Amino acid sequence: MKTKLTEMFGIEYPIVQSGMQWLAVPQLAAAVCNAGGIGTINVTCWPTLDEFADALDEMNSLTNKPYIVNISLAPTQRLDNEEIRKTIRLCGEKHVAAIETSAEDPREFIADIKSAGMRHFHKCPNYKVSMSMERKGLDGVIIAGYEVGGHPSADGVGTFVIARRCAADGHGLAAALALGASGVAMGTRFVCVDECPISDNHRQWVINHTEKDTVLCQKTIGSMMRVSKNNASLLANEIENRGLRTGKGPMDILKEQMPVITGQKTRVAFQDGNVDSAIFCAGMGMGLVHDVVPVKVLLDRMVKEAEETINSIKASF
Repeated sequence: MKTKLTEMFGIEYPIVQSGMQWLAVPQLAAAVCNAGGIGTINVTCWPTLDEFADALDEMNSLTNKPYIVNISLAPTQRLDNEEIRKTIRLCGEKHVAAIETSAEDPREFIADIKSAGMRHFHKCPNYKVSMSMERKGLDGVIIAGYEVGGHPSADGVGTFVIARRCAADGHGLAAALALGASGVAMGTRFVCVDECPISDNHRQWVINHTEKDTVLCQKTIGSMMRVSKNNASLLANEIENRGLRTGKGPMDILKEQMPVITGQKTRVAFQDGNVDSAIFCAGMGMGLVHDVVPVKVLLDRMVKEAEETINSIKASF
């Protein structure tokens, strides 16, 4: 399969494994790279730059294929501007193929990424922002629609360039390519692969539930997320709604929500398998997830299905 994405990185399949907090680590990302796609690791999965450097070394020991590093520019993350620049320089030194920025305008770091010799993608919520990134000279955009897990488009829309829009099978890949995208970026589907460092309970929860079993939370505090509809997310929304009814401001609501929504609880839950103890991101594409397979099996199957779908459409004309 040949697209602008595969040609840019010299990869076999136009499939990106999205950055997922606590899950976008070398174990998963390298498996995606070695299976023909392109994997992503999140800098925020490690508390210090030294530990992140070790993760890059691990990644380079597991694959000689290109991969992406996600750097969130959200002010709530641990990185300030100088730490972001240090991270970019480190990624360049460790031969990272591309940086994916997200959350805030990346204009301040475009030159740093280019001078470090890497491609630059930005995760965008809509067409207007994506066109702005093109004018700024970025190499590509990953558009996150309203239905994705994690931080979706607050505009309630979804579009494509590298499409992150409920892609979970070959039909979704074919649809994205038909609409002009150069590939798809998937998060939720990669939860249910053998190489994902998450509990079997979480995998089974995704398989057992449908596109109707996600909720939006954290809207009032300015960090809206689409997550699984479990006890933790329902409690977080109950706290938010009660706070709004009683006239509380965003900071007071956040203070009360924090014991429920903290990422450290999610990290522990991924390890101990207590699905209801913490929020975890899931997109509506989980309604298309029905099994747990190795990454290589998933990617080969998706591409075969996409090719069959495209050929079937061609036969109609």
